[in-house]
Amino acid sequence: MHEPVKQVSSPDWNRERVGLFTWAPSRRLIRTVRNYQRANSSNILIRFVCRPFILRAHRFWSVITGADIPLNAQIGGGLFIPHPNGVVIHSAAKVGINCTIFQQVTIGGRDARHGAPVIGDNVLIGA
Repeated sequence: MHEPVKQVSSPDWNRERVGLFTWAPSRRLIRTVRNYQRANSSNILIRFVCRPFILRAHRFWSVITGADIPLNAQIGGGLFIPHPNGVVIHSAAKVGINCTIFQQVTIGGRDARHGAPVIGDNVLIGA
């Protein structure tokens, strides 16, 4: 029997794209996570100038959405959260690309001693 061929999928960045005057709190929350990670990997000047603004924006969108997504989360591209209320992602969990997470979903537990979950690519997660 032959092994199935693994298809390498690429992230669909249109799932995270948000317009200038569009009300999309979950996409803006994901954008703050991406901006923080980008600023952290850049030079020292950008890191210290931009990071306080990004932290405030992340806190604001976390309160608005009711989601708890840490800034150091390992999230693949193309994450889509249509209803972000109650979504919790552990900081040690890994989420693959093009995943969809619905409301009231917790990924991970209290501690990472037992291993944090690894979510594959193109996964739909609901409560």
